[in-house]
Amino acid sequence: MTEDERFMQTALELAARGRGFTAPNPMVGALVVRNGRIVGRGFHAAAGKAHAEVVAIDDAGPCAEGAALYVTLEPCHHFGRTPPCTQKILAAGIRRVVCAMPDPNPDVAGGGMAYLAGCGIEVVEGICRISAEQLNEVFIKYVTTKEPFVVVKCAATLDGQLATRTGDAKWITGDASRRSVHWLRHAVDAIMVGVDTVKRDNPRLTTRLKETTGKDPLRLILDTHLSIPETATVLNPPSSSAAIIVTGALPHDAAVQQKKNRLEKRGVLTMEAPLQTGWIDLAALMPLLGRREITSLLIEGGGRVIASAFAAGIVDKAVFYFAPKILGGNDGVAVCRGRGPSLMKDSIRLKDIAVHRYGDDVAIEGRVKRRLQNRD
Repeated sequence: MTEDERFMQTALELAARGRGFTAPNPMVGALVVRNGRIVGRGFHAAAGKAHAEVVAIDDAGPCAEGAALYVTLEPCHHFGRTPPCTQKILAAGIRRVVCAMPDPNPDVAGGGMAYLAGCGIEVVEGICRISAEQLNEVFIKYVTTKEPFVVVKCAATLDGQLATRTGDAKWITGDASRRSVHWLRHAVDAIMVGVDTVKRDNPRLTTRLKETTGKDPLRLILDTHLSIPETATVLNPPSSSAAIIVTGALPHDAAVQQKKNRLEKRGVLTMEAPLQTGWIDLAALMPLLGRREITSLLIEGGGRVIASAFAAGIVDKAVFYFAPKILGGNDGVAVCRGRGPSLMKDSIRLKDIAVHRYGDDVAIEGRVKRRLQNRD
C-alpha cells in the first residue's frame, strides 16, 4: 500500500462516521498531511454543516500552509448550502490535493480538481476510487437518477421461509443479526413494508442501537385501500420520524375519507401512487420518493412486496440473513411470493458478494446485477 492509499483509507474511515446523517449529501472524509504526519482531520457530519475539507483545514490551522489534502470526494467548486471548498483550499495554502473520486452530481458545475490544478496546485485523482464509490453508492444512484438506492433485507430459514404457516416469525435470526439490521435502518432514509406485514407483526420499524443514538428512518407502508389499523404501532412509535401510507386512488367514501383525515391530524401522511394489476406500482413510486429527497430505501417485507420489488427492477442491493433453522415443509411464508421465472437462466443474479457471520447466522449481500449491469 502506498502512502497516498494509506492516508486515503484513513479519510474513508472518517467519512463513514457520517453514515445515516448526511443525506442527501454524500459521506466525505478529509485529512491534512504535512511532512508525512496528519495535522488535520474532518468529515461531513450532516447536510448543511461544514464540508469535510473545511473541518480538516480548520483543524490543521496554520499547519495547513504547504500541506497535502486527502479528500474522498472531489472538492466542490460551486455555491450550495455552503461556500465552495476550492476557495478554502486556496486560502489555506494547500499545495497538493489527493482525491478518491470525482463528483458524480450532474446538477453542479463540478470541475473542482481542474480548477485547483489551474491554480497551480498539484492534484492526484483516483486513489482508492472503488472503495470511495462503494461508500457512496447511495449518493451516486440518487444524484444520477433522482431515485433512491433500494436495499431488500430479509431474515429466512435455510429452506427460504420468512415465517411458519401460522405467520410466526419471532425470532428466525439471533440477536447479532438483529443488531446488524438496526444499523441498516440507521443508514437509510426510509424503510418500507406492506400493510399485511403491519397487520401480522405490528412492527415499530424504528432504529434501536445500544452503542449509539441511531436515526429512525421515515416509515412507508404500502396500503392500497387504506386498511391499516389506526392503532398500529408503526403509526404510534416513540419516534420523531414520520410515517407515510402509500395508497392508490381512494374512493370518495365518507368512512375512508374520515379515516384519512384522522390519520393526517395525528401527523401520519398519505400519498397516492399509481397501481399496476391492483397493487402499488413500485417502479412508478421511486421517482415520487426521489422528489421527497429520499435517497435510500430499505424494503423489509413481506414476501409479496419483496417479490414485487425484484419484478419491478428497482432493487440495487439484497441482504439476506439465514439462520441455521429448517421448517421442513412448504407451507410457510416464502421469501418471495408469487410467480417466478420458468428457467434458471432468468433468475436475478447478484455480484460483488460479501458474506458476514453474526453468531450462528450468515448474511449474504450483493448488488443486483440486472439492475446495474448497464453501468459496469
